[in-house]
Amino acid sequence: MSQINILENDITGSIGTSNYICTINWRNGVIMIDEPTNLGGQDTAPDPYTTLLAALAGCTLSTLRMYIDRKGWVIPDISVQLNMSQDRENGFTTFIKRDIYFSSDVSSEQKDRLLIIAGKCPVSKILENNVIINTTI
Repeated sequence: MSQINILENDITGSIGTSNYICTINWRNGVIMIDEPTNLGGQDTAPDPYTTLLAALAGCTLSTLRMYIDRKGWVIPDISVQLNMSQDRENGFTTFIKRDIYFSSDVSSEQKDRLLIIAGKCPVSKILENNVIINTTI
């Protein structure tokens, strides 16, 4: 099996004793991740679930914008709304709800095509396929 890294540099993370603020370093900066107060965090930054959905939102929007621009369609603004739920009784299945909105009229043919394109964003492909997490200590 041939594996190619998606990122040029590894993302690194650390946590100290302050509940539950994590510092995540990426190629150009730092992202903070925290837990909500009801889980013992300080709610000073997005929680891991929010960060995961934010990655899908950003990827979806960027992928749609690239496609719309390449097609020369006049669709000035795109927005996306996401949430997730879990069925813990039947195999721990996670469901992500993604609704896409446009600021201008979009034909039904364009909507059909953009729905397909949204599913082709790289983060969608990762989330919808086999993911293996190799962890070492």
